[in-house]
Amino acid sequence: MIQSLLLAASFFISSFSAFAQAANANGIANSISEVRPTLPGMIIPNTCVESSDKSKVCTEALFAEKPTVLVVYRGGWCPYCNAQLNRMKSIESALEFLGFQIVAISPDSNKNIAEQQSREELAYNLLADPKLELAKNMGLAYFLDKKTEEKYRDKLGVPFIDIDGDSRVALPVPAVYIIDQQGKVHFQYVNPDISVRLSENLLYTAASETMKVINKVEQKKANK
Repeated sequence: MIQSLLLAASFFISSFSAFAQAANANGIANSISEVRPTLPGMIIPNTCVESSDKSKVCTEALFAEKPTVLVVYRGGWCPYCNAQLNRMKSIESALEFLGFQIVAISPDSNKNIAEQQSREELAYNLLADPKLELAKNMGLAYFLDKKTEEKYRDKLGVPFIDIDGDSRVALPVPAVYIIDQQGKVHFQYVNPDISVRLSENLLYTAASETMKVINKVEQKKANK
């Protein structure tokens, strides 16, 4: 029953992209409703992002360390994102006990993620994706509409993307993924309503069920 609910939640939230138009050649969708997120069963392409000290961190090596709860957020300037990251503290120990690492990635600069980690007293990893490479590879990057862009333009620590001489603002749609050590997605939550975030209870349940699946796979490998 629990697995059915998790599958339904994952499918329902991601289904808005099923008939979306393809992203631009640069991998960025024209709007948030047109993103095509990486789905359960898919492998996340190896992509290099950065730590707060500007060290290169590549996802293949990162995910290989242990199963991962990956949070993709818009930036430290986003109140919904900050609230989500702080709520993660309530299940951080429980997720680690299950065997997961928690990683949160945004387009913020290295300096900004370092300041956010200190300010919010976050023990888990924050990483920078300043060029939206991971967001693009996961089908999460989109251009802001002109009205929103004008509102945020001078406040965002994200790059402007030049398209035909027109500089535009791009962001990732907020998302939560549960990924195994091979980079395979087992669960995802992607919602075009940026104010609605995955509850900690559902995330923990999804993580617990996913770890059971991962352990079964590993046991089968060991028995061969």
